[in-house]
Amino acid sequence: MALGVVGLTIGLAVGGVVLLGALGFVLQRTVDTEAFRTADAVALLAAEDALPDPLPVAGGQVRVQVVDGQGRIRAASIDADRLVPMVRPERLNRDGRQRLEVPAERVGLVGPVRVVAVPAGTAADPLTVLVARSMADVRHSTHVVRTILLVAFPLLVAVLAAVAWRVVGATLRPVEALRRGAEEITGRAGAGRLPVPASADEIHRLAVTLNGMLGRLESARVRQRAFVSDAAHELRSPLTNIRTELEVAQRLADRTDWTAVTANLLADTDRLSRLVDDLLLLARLDETPAARGTGPVELGALLTEVTARYPSPPVRVTPPEGQLWTIGSVEELRRVLANLVDNAVRHAHGSVVLAASTAAPTVGSGAGPGVGAYHLVTVTDDGPGVAVADRERVFDRFTRLDDGRAREDGGAGLGLAIVRELVRRAGGSITLTDAPEQRGLRVCLLLPALPAEDSQR
Repeated sequence: MALGVVGLTIGLAVGGVVLLGALGFVLQRTVDTEAFRTADAVALLAAEDALPDPLPVAGGQVRVQVVDGQGRIRAASIDADRLVPMVRPERLNRDGRQRLEVPAERVGLVGPVRVVAVPAGTAADPLTVLVARSMADVRHSTHVVRTILLVAFPLLVAVLAAVAWRVVGATLRPVEALRRGAEEITGRAGAGRLPVPASADEIHRLAVTLNGMLGRLESARVRQRAFVSDAAHELRSPLTNIRTELEVAQRLADRTDWTAVTANLLADTDRLSRLVDDLLLLARLDETPAARGTGPVELGALLTEVTARYPSPPVRVTPPEGQLWTIGSVEELRRVLANLVDNAVRHAHGSVVLAASTAAPTVGSGAGPGVGAYHLVTVTDDGPGVAVADRERVFDRFTRLDDGRAREDGGAGLGLAIVRELVRRAGGSITLTDAPEQRGLRVCLLLPALPAEDSQR
């Protein structure tokens, strides 16, 4: 604020000095122009040898003399001296027009006095017309303006400083309220919102944006805490089982079936290893920006490869008509299909069918923009299915439905969460629907189609 007032004061001071200089220059040029106009009129009379006596002039602050080469006065205005020229002869330039300053007492006017000289006459009888005008009016006008500026300048600075203080204070008051609100939120380390000013200006939009950011951060913090809590709970279960097995085996060392204990420990260790791997994969997916894959993938061959890992029945594949190419990471797409088939096998009664075909993009599919066609991959089972209300929730992390609560059978609830993240990275979408013509669930996976000619490059 102080810097602004100082800058304003300096700017006004410079402006006042420039104004005074410009005013003095303009007034002086006006005086010179009028004096030259009078001198030119008299010079025209002298050239025609028609000089009246006395010379006619307008106004009482003007003196006119016509002098010859020896400094003698040939004609003069009624108030001008007829014996002593206004300008000494040695100061005159007989060949050009001049502007001169002379003492006021030499002319008989109130000083300062401005004199212009204009050559006249003939080559045989050179004459010089001298016109003197008083600069008293110019000095008076400049003095009046300077006085007004000196009086008004401090008042103007004071008024502008007061207005700026009030305006800046009113402008920064919402900012200070935002600062206090942020300090309170930081102090209690919890959820909160910044005060939003009523005015629809930049500060209002800033507060709305910051509140949106705080809401997203709070949601992320809640999700992180829930994720950490669920992860800790899931990790505690196999560790507790391992500890219990070891403690029982230690107490009953002679009667312990070490083969069974080893099998149980290996099972818990495998489960713990899978859980840690899934957590690390999700963490890596969260930190890595979503990006398309690195190469073309043929979906028919990939479905056949994944199906070969499972017994048939229950898992079988319906071969597509022709090759279906998509762009992505073959490892990530293999992980997607493996997770989906694992879930289908876990809940199916006796049949799991994988199929792939070409499908046009559907409205609201969530697939990335700019893709003209998609391939549809389906995984259909004849299990109990998933209720419509739960078909979005099953993609959340650590989500188990009522019929899949057993950790040994239902997993940790991370498989579908990993699937959704990997599908998003591939530029596709995933939805759950009812299986057609049978009781069960169908998983529909849309992946961007790659033209056949691009797949051969």
